[in-house]
Amino acid sequence: MKKLTGTIAALALTAGAAHAADDLTLQLKWVTQAQFAGYYVALEKGFYDEEDLNVTIKPGGPDIAPTQVIAGGGADVTVEWMPAALAAREKGLPLVNIAQPFKSSGMMLTCRKDTGIEATEDFRGKTLGVWFFGNEFPFLSWMSQLGIPTDGSEQGVEVLKQGFNVDPILNGQADCVSTMTYNEYWQIIDAGLAPEDLVVFKYEDQGVATLEDGLYVLEDRLSDGEFRDQLVRFVRASMRGWKYAEENPDEAALIVLEYDETGAQTENHQKRMMGEIAKLTAGSNGALDPADFDRTVDTLLAGGSDPVITGRPEGGWTHEISDAALN
Repeated sequence: MKKLTGTIAALALTAGAAHAADDLTLQLKWVTQAQFAGYYVALEKGFYDEEDLNVTIKPGGPDIAPTQVIAGGGADVTVEWMPAALAAREKGLPLVNIAQPFKSSGMMLTCRKDTGIEATEDFRGKTLGVWFFGNEFPFLSWMSQLGIPTDGSEQGVEVLKQGFNVDPILNGQADCVSTMTYNEYWQIIDAGLAPEDLVVFKYEDQGVATLEDGLYVLEDRLSDGEFRDQLVRFVRASMRGWKYAEENPDEAALIVLEYDETGAQTENHQKRMMGEIAKLTAGSNGALDPADFDRTVDTLLAGGSDPVITGRPEGGWTHEISDAALN
């Protein structure tokens, strides 16, 4: 009887090993928040399980560069903005966009009206808060197109390396700060300034919007058939998560809160954020629109004497994974 029991146990272990889920690690661009709700929804709702995937989601943060993490083998897939991904690719890190859940850009420059700023020409002589770590590229391209130097001269602007908060506009250190429609703008409102106290410049309205929050992998790994199959299943499950989040924003926000180990997020802020995020993912089935890619590249190339990239990138994206996942 013991021998039979042992044989059954061994067979069970063998069967379990044969059907073990594939491990896959996703590196986020920022901390756990509704910006990444689709992935947490897919995890919580079992969409990854249904695709035989064991997905680990690694939050980002102010000291975490997604491109460095994936370059060092710390993740299989990373969420990144296309300007940073293409800049990294030109410098030798062969990142490839395999899916694009975000259709629209949420990036803005938010200014205090009492500084006298009403139009882009009023930027001259002002101090503007700008995020770095790859997030500065759309801003620099925009200033170059406007013909406004970023050298702090009287006819240029003083660039303040902005931390990941809105303190500079609250304490008078900057006239404008970088914000996202779904996050920092509302931090300014919550701090006491009213919408009528502010002037907002959306990057999309200025014609310099670039693609945000795409999914990227290292190009050489796409030659691995097993890895490609994992990616197909991952993209399919992730887009199920994103569409569920769009249709059920409050529930999605609560799911995000469950995975926030820091406890720093609040229900009200995450629900509001998810509502705004749904506007950015709407219209995307996960496949990159080549026209959006070309618009992003054109913006980056318009960098004057110091462009973000120096030539049109080859091989920066593929439909191979998204086509297989979505069709």
